[in-house]
Amino acid sequence: MEKGSDGLRERLLARLPQAENVAGYREETESLLARHERALYWENVTARTVSWLGIGLFMFTNNPTWGPKLNTYGTVLLDTLSVVLFFAGALMLLGYWISRSKVDLLKEVKQVQLQVLELQASLRKDGDR
Repeated sequence: MEKGSDGLRERLLARLPQAENVAGYREETESLLARHERALYWENVTARTVSWLGIGLFMFTNNPTWGPKLNTYGTVLLDTLSVVLFFAGALMLLGYWISRSKVDLLKEVKQVQLQVLELQASLRKDGDR
């Protein structure tokens, strides 16, 4: 059993960048996380906008001052469109929350990787002395 875990340990360590590139890897990680945060922001804005458009369309369609001017088919069509927009926005928000969890997990993994790299670098410096 230990032999299998040693192989897994070696494969995981082989995927890490070299300890000499800690500063470059830190900058690369920061830019990657910044890109993900920007994408998440716009995903959130889009999802909330679509949801509020659906709610606003429903409220506008069922307004007593404007609603009676529509025939039945127009009211049904706009109500259906508003419900579709609302549920599309809700599904987009669900996707946002899943993506947010993935980015948070990625952030934690990158922090652990950076700590391992810093430990390896400090061990190599101590070994050189």
